[in-house]
Amino acid sequence: MNYFAHGRTFVDTPLLLAGTAVPDWLSVVNRRVRARAKSARRFLAARDTRLVQVAAGIVRHHHDDDWFHRTRAFAELSWSFTVEFRDRLPRDDGMRPSFLGHILVELLLDDVLIQQDPSRLHDYYDAMDGLDVEFVAWAVNRIAIGPDVPLERLIPRFSAERFLYDYAEDGKLLFRLNNVMQRVGLPLLPESVCEWFPLARRQVRDRADELMRWNSEIEEPRSL
Repeated sequence: MNYFAHGRTFVDTPLLLAGTAVPDWLSVVNRRVRARAKSARRFLAARDTRLVQVAAGIVRHHHDDDWFHRTRAFAELSWSFTVEFRDRLPRDDGMRPSFLGHILVELLLDDVLIQQDPSRLHDYYDAMDGLDVEFVAWAVNRIAIGPDVPLERLIPRFSAERFLYDYAEDGKLLFRLNNVMQRVGLPLLPESVCEWFPLARRQVRDRADELMRWNSEIEEPRSL
């Protein structure tokens, strides 16, 4: 799952919403720092209810990723997209096609969910704009395993950039994908891949209900 799929139901609980984004924020700031569910659960009984909400959001992120990545629709779409990228890109020895196949499903699902309820994305960013970023950074640095990270600088940039809106347009989606490629040290994608994006969008849209079908075999976090 990506940011919006994780957080869209928590726009009225901003600190919990922030928690759902924390694992992905950390991958941007410092990939060696992890906010794992096991670590976050230690704070679910904290006296500070604000800290509890951030921790609960982190737990929810990992819970949702667990069942989401087990769905048949995700497995089939990510593999199909991996093959498409492999056939459309110059041959290399890395994992670029499989990495792209995975994240493109998630980004396009975010766009499908946004198009179903566009006002919810406005609410999402309104909640992000109103965060006490100093507190969120403090909470995450208590929960996460690793050195302290400067989330108080990242969160305002994340909110101001509004990049989730860009997933609706093929050219802007390519730009965002290439930002990810650059961040992880992989070769950039050519503009020619945009020709295939409309078909990929339809495939994700057609299976969106399957992608968002919670797996009842994975226990719901008790705090949520």
